[in-house]
Amino acid sequence: MRELAIAAGKTTIRHQLLSTASALALLVLGSPVTASEAGSGDTDHPTVWIEIGAQMEHVTGQGEAFVPDFLSVNSDSPVLGAITPVQAQRSLPFSFAEEGRISIQPEGSRWELSAAVNYGRSSTFKHIHHQTDRANQEYHGYFTTAEDFADTKSHRNESHMILDFLAGREVGLGMFGRNASSTLSFGIRFAQFSSKETVGIRARPDLGEKYFTPPPPYTQRFALIHFHAYYATGQASRGFHGIGPSLSWTGVAPVIGSAATGEVALDWGANAALLFGRQKTRVQHLESGHYKSQGLENFQYQLVYQNAGGHAGDRSVVIPNAGGFAGVSYRVENFKVSAGYRADFFFDAIDGGIDTRKSETLGFYGPFATISIGLGG
Repeated sequence: MRELAIAAGKTTIRHQLLSTASALALLVLGSPVTASEAGSGDTDHPTVWIEIGAQMEHVTGQGEAFVPDFLSVNSDSPVLGAITPVQAQRSLPFSFAEEGRISIQPEGSRWELSAAVNYGRSSTFKHIHHQTDRANQEYHGYFTTAEDFADTKSHRNESHMILDFLAGREVGLGMFGRNASSTLSFGIRFAQFSSKETVGIRARPDLGEKYFTPPPPYTQRFALIHFHAYYATGQASRGFHGIGPSLSWTGVAPVIGSAATGEVALDWGANAALLFGRQKTRVQHLESGHYKSQGLENFQYQLVYQNAGGHAGDRSVVIPNAGGFAGVSYRVENFKVSAGYRADFFFDAIDGGIDTRKSETLGFYGPFATISIGLGG
């Protein structure tokens, strides 16, 4: 009963947030425009702006790598030196995300309604193989084609979506210039993140030789080939989805020219939100090591160790979110292009641990570019 009450309470909060956003939208659209809100230049601006763009994102906070125990034991092995199994699990430095935005500002009003979406996904597959080259190597009369090797396959998928519904109002800020403008907005932000990773590692990093003397009547020592064979697998699924109130402050400060003939301006903005949602995690891994020795007709193969681990979680969390951007834009009448750098951070949004829970901040940051077209006015 207590769990049902908690779930009902969370559902009620979400409904209230959505209802509040809807009420704000209706209030803005239905509010009359007073003379004080209508400036001399408000009658010729576009009433609708449509914006599309893309961002080259660097994504951080996607979880820890799988690190089998045998990596530290054999750290000096040549097949584990160039690109290690841990390095093979790293995601790409950058991925691309698409974004779109539509904003409506009724003629003669300083109020603005907007809806924006940012969606990105990436997929990474790496196959790293290293091995020595000693085919048909002779060990004191015993020939073997065995080689040291390390083989790693890593596959990672990541996706994220951020939705914003905002109602904003222009506010005057003379400190940024006589023609500068800024908009203070409040509304609702929805965010959803998910990632999946699978890793497979096989390695024989310590091929070597020993000597043994058979029991009488033999007196000659013989070579004994020995090595360890390791195998490790890991799977991880992580995600978060949540919704909550948001606040943003954006501004434009013209530098040179005018919107009619061509204007260069500095753009800036900051945003914050508090998201109520669920964090889900499922991680499992298995590692085994075998010892093998052979010489003449002698053959041994035995299990040395086997370790399994991981953890799972599904919990309610409250995630703070903060971000900002800075850039430059060029506008000619109802056409505008912008470019800059943007960052958005969701604190403790992801459980990135392997065997235990470990909160990680999910971050998206990098350069962006957009194109905007104004309609009406």
